[in-house]
Amino acid sequence: MELPLPKKINSTEKMVLTDARQVTVIGANGSGKTRFCNQMMKLCGDKAFRLCAMRAMFPDTSAEVLPGSISDIFNKLNESTPLLKSLANTEFDKLVHIMLTEEFHDLMSYKAHLLMNEQLEVPKTKLDTTVKMWQEVFPKNKVLRENGKLLFSNEDSTDQYSSLRLSDGEKAVLYYIGAVQYAMPGAVVLVDDPETFIHSSIMTPLWNVIEEIRPDCTFVYNTHNLEFASTRIDNHCVWVKSFDPANMAWDYEVMNSSIHLSESIYLEILGSRKPVLFIEGDDTHSIDGKLYPLIFRDYTVKPLGSCNKVIESVRSFNNLQSFHHLNSWGIVDRDRRDAKEVEYLRAKKILVPDVAEVENILLLEGVIKAVARHRKKNPDEVFMRVKRSVLRMFNSELRQQALQHVRHRVKNDVEKRIDKRFTNIGALEEHMVDLVNEIDPRSIYEGLCRQFHTYLQNGDYASVLRVFNQKSMLPDCNVAGLMGLSDKKSYIQTVLGILKTDGPDAEAIRTAIKSCFGLTNPC
Repeated sequence: MELPLPKKINSTEKMVLTDARQVTVIGANGSGKTRFCNQMMKLCGDKAFRLCAMRAMFPDTSAEVLPGSISDIFNKLNESTPLLKSLANTEFDKLVHIMLTEEFHDLMSYKAHLLMNEQLEVPKTKLDTTVKMWQEVFPKNKVLRENGKLLFSNEDSTDQYSSLRLSDGEKAVLYYIGAVQYAMPGAVVLVDDPETFIHSSIMTPLWNVIEEIRPDCTFVYNTHNLEFASTRIDNHCVWVKSFDPANMAWDYEVMNSSIHLSESIYLEILGSRKPVLFIEGDDTHSIDGKLYPLIFRDYTVKPLGSCNKVIESVRSFNNLQSFHHLNSWGIVDRDRRDAKEVEYLRAKKILVPDVAEVENILLLEGVIKAVARHRKKNPDEVFMRVKRSVLRMFNSELRQQALQHVRHRVKNDVEKRIDKRFTNIGALEEHMVDLVNEIDPRSIYEGLCRQFHTYLQNGDYASVLRVFNQKSMLPDCNVAGLMGLSDKKSYIQTVLGILKTDGPDAEAIRTAIKSCFGLTNPC
């Protein structure tokens, strides 16, 4: 079927989705997503049918009753059956009343036919379908029909109880399964926040089954759950960016449903007008997640955990740039990458600092001196003492550090060289035997040792920070003590605190760190 879409900003063309079976509407808070869905329902006219578990659980205070809605069906049923009137206040209670009343009518009709000696099968009611499917979702729970009421029980207990004691999730599943059966033929079923109250483990199978109940309908999901959106097989994904209330028009795009970024990443980005910077670590425990948002303030900074996730997310997000028009960059630790690896990553918009890891950034000369000034210490004296300590530590670990660099290079080299086609196992074995001679790890090791000794002889502090991977360096170099601070944590908190003040020391720290990435301006 054709599904009309609301007016698009700067467009006079009538927007229509053809052959729409599943539609997911996504967008950040404040983008006008809910109003977009409301307008879509208006355009659908008498084919619009709306479901919302959140609203269904609470008394309906709205005076407006949409034609064909559960409330509309309930009101008409009350008018036609004055002896069975109900005072249900919530849409959930109204739905239960409708199903029980229809079951009563069907059974009375069946009894009448039997009295007339007409042989009929016991009618299958909407309540039968609802109960059967609900018990499949919650196999330990049972539904009983007694004295015109629905009662529930659990296999772990002999108690029978009303729907008031059901969990919100149990009510939501019952509501969705029951209500969708009352949608008009060929309806456009709008589901507001299909994830509300529903555990993630049953989201996809539940909605798959509900859609199968009504193959004649189009399902429109107004959702924040991109993981769920990606499970809709015949999906049209509409990304709502912004709303122009003066012209009742929206800026939106119809996207391919194969979204590879995770829900939390993508929705955070959709709500921002800033370019994006993906980083390693997390929001709460890593230095990256606390430091980089204060350095790159013009960016939406999103920690992803691993370096591979950063690289993949930058690639995926930039592939979707035609939709969001935002630049995406990444930051990964240098670790033991050589110049060619760094150059390759930077060409892919992955920033790599000129220090081995994020802790080393806090030992940059410019950072140390800025913190020293802030702490009323002599910047040059503090830096020289930290420098001597770091060089001394590096000297004691020089050969071990060189060996770790060799391991990294050999591992990468072997992966590249072994990734070639061989006609038989003998050719592969011969190639592997020759690898040691071809790669010559000892030569690499001796070259690195000479290079590292040169750094020490020249007092090349910057180069040592670039190759020295040692997590204990920050506390062991005594930078905190020289600043009059108690420990590493206090030093890190002091750096972050300075950056939050926006004074000259904060600017000096930002400049030093951006220079470490080869940047004079934000990337």
